Amino acid sequence: MEIDKLNQDFNVFAQQLAAWAANALPNLLAAIVLVVLGLWLSSVAAHAIGRVVDAHPSVDPTLKGVLTRLARWGVIAVTGIAALSQLGIQTTSLLAALGAIGLAVGLALQGTLSNIAAGIMLLWLRPFRTGDYVSVGDAAGTVKDVGLFASTFETFEGVYLFVPNGEVWNKMVTNFTRSTPRMVRVTFGIAYEDDIAKARDVLIKAAKSDDRMLDDPEPSVFVSELGDNSVGMELRAWTRGPDWVSTRFDILERGKTMLEAAGISIPFPQRDLYIKSMPDTTAPALAGPSDEA
Repeated sequence: MEIDKLNQDFNVFAQQLAAWAANALPNLLAAIVLVVLGLWLSSVAAHAIGRVVDAHPSVDPTLKGVLTRLARWGVIAVTGIAALSQLGIQTTSLLAALGAIGLAVGLALQGTLSNIAAGIMLLWLRPFRTGDYVSVGDAAGTVKDVGLFASTFETFEGVYLFVPNGEVWNKMVTNFTRSTPRMVRVTFGIAYEDDIAKARDVLIKAAKSDDRMLDDPEPSVFVSELGDNSVGMELRAWTRGPDWVSTRFDILERGKTMLEAAGISIPFPQRDLYIKSMPDTTAPALAGPSDEA
């Protein structure tokens, strides 16, 4: 009797399991298919948006990373909610719970949310783009990426900088790449006895001999300082923004070489020392007539 009852209970359980599987298995398979499809579609959408951004020069490349990430996670979120609905989970209450959790997390992470807001403003106003050389507060380097939370830079020495967007947004931004053309200002010191007009001609010739220097505005040289040891001759010339650093270094070397070749000296700090003879106060005084008496 016990065996018959056990068999009967097992049959009932098998029938209930079969009935549940018949109802739940299609939904479970559909949920799995939705998850897999969502992951594939998120990757496709991210690559598609990346290609669209690359194909349109008018779209800022800085937006590429943000748009691709938003597309990827947006598709994953939508398909994930659809998969939960297939499993019979009430997504309305789930979304309400997630909203409450998001509010609590948002209150706890106010600094992070401020970084997100700053990142959105940076992407909207675009004070700099990927590849620009900028100075932001104490940080200076080439912009590598602008994300929702932070921006990354690479300094002139190759150092990696990770700066929260809130720090970037609250500081003055100096964009050296976007400013084009840029002025190259270099001061050369010549001796007081040298010919100022001749030095001016040499420096203008040095500037015009560089193809990176622009003809409009023309290079100019004028006396900028009457120093203790030299007369300051300031050269002002214009070049393209990306060529500014290399052009300035080259004009320093070329200007010195051409000035020396023209017989114009570049003095260094020096002092003239004059020694004045003083009477020797340590020698005994000569005896007078009264002392001899």
